[in-house]
Amino acid sequence: MSTVNQHISIPKNVNSNDDMSFEFLRKKGIEYIESLGSKFWTDYNTHDPGITILEVLCYAITDLGMRINLPIENLLSNNSKPIEEQFFTASEILPTKAVTALDYRKIVIDIDPEKIKNCWLQRATKKLYINCKEGKISLKKEDFAGTLETFIKESEIRGYYTILVDFASIEPSEKKSLKNKIIEKFHENRNLCEDILEVKEIEIHPIAVCALIELEPEANEEYIHALITLELEKYLSPSIKRYSLAEMFEKGYASDEIYEGPFLDNGFIDTAELENSALKTEVRLSDIMQIIMGIEGVKVIKDISLNNCEAIDSEGSVWNICIPANKKPSLCYKSTLNFSKGYLPVTVNKVKAKNYLEELREDLAYSQQYASENREIKIPRGQIVESDFYTSVANNFPENYGIGEIGLSESASPERKAKAKQLKGYLLFFDQILASYFKHLSNIKELLSINNNLTNTYFTQAISDMTGFSEIVSEAYLSSTEKKLDESLFGHLDDAVKRQNQIKDHLIARFAERFAEYAFLMKSLYGAASDEIVLQNKSDFLINYDTISSQRGSAFNYFKQPASNLWNTFNVTGLENRIAGLLGIKGDRSPVTGKRGIKRKNISNLFVQFYDPNPGSLPKTFKWRIKNSANKIILSATEDYDNQSSAIKEMYFAILKIYETTEKEIEHEFEKLIRNRNNGIAFKNTIINTFEVIESDTDKFSFHIINPELADNESNPDRIIARQYKLHNTLEEVKTAMLDLLTFFKEEFSDEGIFLVEHILLVPDQNQVIDESYYMPICVEDCAEDCCIPNPYSFKISVVLPGYTFRFADVDFRNFAENVIRQEIPSHILGKICWIGYRKDHITAKDNDLMDFEKGFKNFLLDKTKGKQDALPPFIKSLSKLNSIYPTGTLYNCVDEEETISGKIVLGRTNLGTL
Repeated sequence: MSTVNQHISIPKNVNSNDDMSFEFLRKKGIEYIESLGSKFWTDYNTHDPGITILEVLCYAITDLGMRINLPIENLLSNNSKPIEEQFFTASEILPTKAVTALDYRKIVIDIDPEKIKNCWLQRATKKLYINCKEGKISLKKEDFAGTLETFIKESEIRGYYTILVDFASIEPSEKKSLKNKIIEKFHENRNLCEDILEVKEIEIHPIAVCALIELEPEANEEYIHALITLELEKYLSPSIKRYSLAEMFEKGYASDEIYEGPFLDNGFIDTAELENSALKTEVRLSDIMQIIMGIEGVKVIKDISLNNCEAIDSEGSVWNICIPANKKPSLCYKSTLNFSKGYLPVTVNKVKAKNYLEELREDLAYSQQYASENREIKIPRGQIVESDFYTSVANNFPENYGIGEIGLSESASPERKAKAKQLKGYLLFFDQILASYFKHLSNIKELLSINNNLTNTYFTQAISDMTGFSEIVSEAYLSSTEKKLDESLFGHLDDAVKRQNQIKDHLIARFAERFAEYAFLMKSLYGAASDEIVLQNKSDFLINYDTISSQRGSAFNYFKQPASNLWNTFNVTGLENRIAGLLGIKGDRSPVTGKRGIKRKNISNLFVQFYDPNPGSLPKTFKWRIKNSANKIILSATEDYDNQSSAIKEMYFAILKIYETTEKEIEHEFEKLIRNRNNGIAFKNTIINTFEVIESDTDKFSFHIINPELADNESNPDRIIARQYKLHNTLEEVKTAMLDLLTFFKEEFSDEGIFLVEHILLVPDQNQVIDESYYMPICVEDCAEDCCIPNPYSFKISVVLPGYTFRFADVDFRNFAENVIRQEIPSHILGKICWIGYRKDHITAKDNDLMDFEKGFKNFLLDKTKGKQDALPPFIKSLSKLNSIYPTGTLYNCVDEEETISGKIVLGRTNLGTL
């Protein structure tokens, strides 16, 4: 069919049946009018003022619909926060630390692709000998020389690797330097429960290829010689090619496939090509013939032979050569390529052929020089649009209504002017609703950002361009700031914390994560205060998700580290960070990134201190106090306690009450207090939820924490549960102190933490072992039977947590935490979970498992990084004696039907410990 006379016309029916269609909205509006007011309103023609109002409102809604349908990049673009800061880029969220052998090969080659042609990971093990009779182990069999062989069993410590490297033609000093860099790179990307034994250069297995090849008459024999040599080198020991992002897309890979694995500095490596470059186990003559015949200019192979280099002269040719393990085949000096054209032999200029070969290699390298550029998928940059711009619907009415910019003439009667104002007042209801929708749309970029810092979730804006607007609204409306207007119009509707939690749940679900069970348990522990705590946990989890996700299986770097990077450091395993994020264990804020992360540090002395207020006197009593990061006391107990359990219970009760008060409540109440004081109204002690502000006889101010259930009973000694012993000169000062206290508990305070010990790091250096204390203890039940051989090192970890904290002492939360930890530990690793105690000063230091463990772990790491192991025996001792502590429980009475089961011990159903 001819297309010459075809043309495109505008379709007559453009009704989309949604908010973009004026006709659809008008029709729907009239349907509602008919259903609601058909008894009083029967004229639905265009001339009717009510229909005019409907049409103007429909037009305004289409404007809103049009802006909602703007490209998403336009809606998310603004000047204050670039779009890259609102989302994770592809290079941040898609790659992971090295996990597989292919990943490790990529990061090693990426160190210097010009000098490291290829590399391979080989599994390695260490022999472990078990003396079943005495329940001992050793790396040296001779340690059990006096024991019968029937009692000696062998095992292997797995998780070790040897890296074989194919270096380019470089100096020995450069090879040594690169080996050190490879070891450092491995430790920077080390997997959990894995380690490296050595890096060594791959050994060569020389082979000889001799061939007589007939070429096409016009072929360049020197160039073909170079091509054949290059292709045979690629076949025998291929170099790994690097690609740019654009080239990877051209190869047909999707973005998630391109960024899978570690993010490299020198371009992308095709995983399929890397898999095909595994060490060859055999070289086939048929493969070599196929390579030669595939080169343009080659006519026929007249004669060809293949053999090991040392056997080529004596044994002739073979069809297949087996390559020994951990060696790579390479052409030896005996290889020859002879050419002919027809019946005439052709002499190859070897110097010229070598130059061609060098040019081909340079061309290959040149084609990869730009692979490292533009490795990031660019997020679309939208146009910055004022999506919240709004003009009153009154300005869209015909001029004869007298409510637009021109208004009514001076000669209009007072009654006419009054009716115009009345119509404006009526339309203001719709104006405010529409203006609020437009304002909401402009804040989408903040609400859906992982770095959302908005304090409210409902928004509005003042109407500013209605003629005579000041005559129909109050002075309070005109003088309100945008924040106050939000509060006055939507404050009673906006449960900001709940809505923010819902938004965070949506964003977290996009990463296939969930916080439902965690939020439920926090509700049972913290009550109404839990929503804000959980919201902060979710925010930190989202902000750190690039790290939490990419490093979930990675270990920490212990290799040649300074002391500052081994203790009081963020250099921890990825599993620790992930478990902490899922359990809401509050981390420290990094001064570099501003993100929270778990630190390896002493947790036995975090913020809380218990002490005897009357040392030396009997009966012994206890008190508690909390210090901030500057070591200043900011909250103290108000009474002496007979035992530490009562003191701990009261301290956590005080902290819980602090969480229940919000900054908004304090700000709002102090506004009234300060205003009253400025108006000469005498100050009275004021209760703000769980805080009470008081004035002393010297006109100073202070505050304390009260039990709200006893707020009206001032004579009750249990009414005041904590106090900050500091006087302030003004109400502003005491308000600041209260807000600082809230901020401290919500942002900094935490007495929780987590340690993870990889047992493979505890394997001693057999050359430094002095006695059996350098080995981990084992338990052999029955050596006479052919049972499983114990191995305390291979793919085993210990997860150590404080068992005395408010949440970790709760049985339900502890069970939840153990399930989370088991689910997150990689399936090939066996984890032991220990809930240990106590705080510093809680019991004597020599009996404090946690303090002993912290000291031993720190000393062990400082020795480990230096290649020493003096601290290994005491650390193994401290690790072996760890005992989980459990909260005091009450046996559940199965007869009493009214008794709740929560927190009770049920015989046969309650677990007391876990592996």
